[in-house]
Amino acid sequence: MKIDNASLQQLFLNARTANGFLDKPVPAALLQEVYDIAKMGATSMNSQPARYVFLTSDAAKQRLMPALSPGNVVKTQSAPVCVIVATDSQFFEHMPLVFPSNPNAKALFEGNAAMAQGTASRNSTLSGAYFMIAARALGLDCGPMSGVDLAKVNAEFFPDGRLTANFLINLGYGDSSKLFPRHPRLSFEQACTVY
Repeated sequence: MKIDNASLQQLFLNARTANGFLDKPVPAALLQEVYDIAKMGATSMNSQPARYVFLTSDAAKQRLMPALSPGNVVKTQSAPVCVIVATDSQFFEHMPLVFPSNPNAKALFEGNAAMAQGTASRNSTLSGAYFMIAARALGLDCGPMSGVDLAKVNAEFFPDGRLTANFLINLGYGDSSKLFPRHPRLSFEQACTVY
């Protein structure tokens, strides 16, 4: 069943990257609801390597500020939540739970570091995208950012090295007066090939 046009508008066609936010809190219950939807997105062997760290207090966001590119500081300060989308390098510890149909899944990743790293990186990025779509579906606005020194984020928040920051998402209710003009997208002919 095709979703209705209003849903497509909210998720993609009218959705914008938020560059500023209204002073309106995002309740913890709503963050959990976003996660509970996003976690249902497909990942390789249901591996689910993404981890989400929600920075909701001013003190927590201040820890992040030294890692941000200058253009991302004000928008992050205004966001009710900044989400660190991280990757769990030991995600395969959970394979017996999340992929019980293959009792050898954990060993498969434990014995192949390159496969584990590739699976973790690719699927945590994919999961972060699911998270954004789920947030938009629940009426939140997202400001994804890669203008950040990830090494500094890792040193501050993940010093044991198990998790590594992938990218950030500012989350809340967007201030439409802060939006930039929308840039063009590539056409089907420019971006796609059909054989």
